[in-house]
Amino acid sequence: MGGALQYLEEQRNARPELAEWYDAMADLYQKKLWHQLTLKLDQFVSLAIVQAGDSVIQLYHNFITDFELKINLLKLAHFAVIVSRQYSEREAAISYLEGVVEKLHATKELRIEEPILYVKMQIAAFNLEQGNQKECQRLLEDGKSMLDSMTDIDPSVHASFYWVSSQYHKSRQEFAEFYKNALLYLAYTSVESLSESFKLDLAFDLSLSALLGDNIYNFGELLAHPVINCLIGTKVEWLYYILQAFNTGNLALYRELCHVHGASLNAQPALVVNQKKLLEKINILCLMEIIFSRPSEDRTIPLSIIAEQTRLSIKDVEYLLMKSLSVHLIEGIIDQVEGTVHVSWVQPRVLGMPQIKSLRDRLDNWLGKVHTALLSVEAETPDLVAS
Repeated sequence: MGGALQYLEEQRNARPELAEWYDAMADLYQKKLWHQLTLKLDQFVSLAIVQAGDSVIQLYHNFITDFELKINLLKLAHFAVIVSRQYSEREAAISYLEGVVEKLHATKELRIEEPILYVKMQIAAFNLEQGNQKECQRLLEDGKSMLDSMTDIDPSVHASFYWVSSQYHKSRQEFAEFYKNALLYLAYTSVESLSESFKLDLAFDLSLSALLGDNIYNFGELLAHPVINCLIGTKVEWLYYILQAFNTGNLALYRELCHVHGASLNAQPALVVNQKKLLEKINILCLMEIIFSRPSEDRTIPLSIIAEQTRLSIKDVEYLLMKSLSVHLIEGIIDQVEGTVHVSWVQPRVLGMPQIKSLRDRLDNWLGKVHTALLSVEAETPDLVAS
């Protein structure tokens, strides 16, 4: 106990601007108020001045180790991950975290899997940074098995798993998998807790992966997420409007944006390489918008109408329909003799405000027709209505 208090006293003298913090921690430590001390430490290590240099490493080895197994072990895992990020050498950081995992195993406490998994995900992240994808993949596979076997899991544990998983798939340019895991990460993370630069980078990566990911045809969920608004007012704002164009299947707007922002688009190699894929995707979304805009009782559509709006030949329209059928975006029958397609089902999706307004206008129009019909019946059979 003396060594821990002595360290706080030394730091108090060396860093008078943090004296109140060290006094408070010393007081809680002496009173053995471990929960309150944990909360105070949580606030302390989040200070920018504390995160500079190796301050947190010294705090851990000279103070926290004295009582680390007396506090909430998941909180200990959180502290350990913060400490590990201050190591300049990744090998040293991994070695440190592996030592923490051994300590956690040795406690034989219940629910020890949560803190262990949290720490292991940081080890996986460090391996990925070093280019060791194979070890990162192994840790992710083990982590998935652990997650599947647990219940009532702390959101921070879920978030750590899905973040590392998203970065693994990003490193392999697996756009759809990155997109899925990054959205799951956000589902377990408070957006307000993220820095502006982090949110902007994530919004940019999510947008690119949504555009380029196989079988991603619903952009409504992404556009409804507050993180995507970080694109507005930045140099990459054009990406936000391209997402809007894809979400509404607005082929004319997409072509205009490509013309206006050609230099920005050409600066993204992934978009340049996948131009044909992007055009096919927005044509499919244009097709879905054509179907959506028609009344449910009028879903037999001439191929010529689709060709006119997509600027495709009838042959290419047939290919577009077959592609849409194959990925289960629609269900229906193509009648080549009549030159029509009858659509019996369209995949549900999250609607944007313009689409919701269109749906509301159609509903209002239908209700207006029903009201007019009822008034007509009333006028023709007044006696029957009166009775």
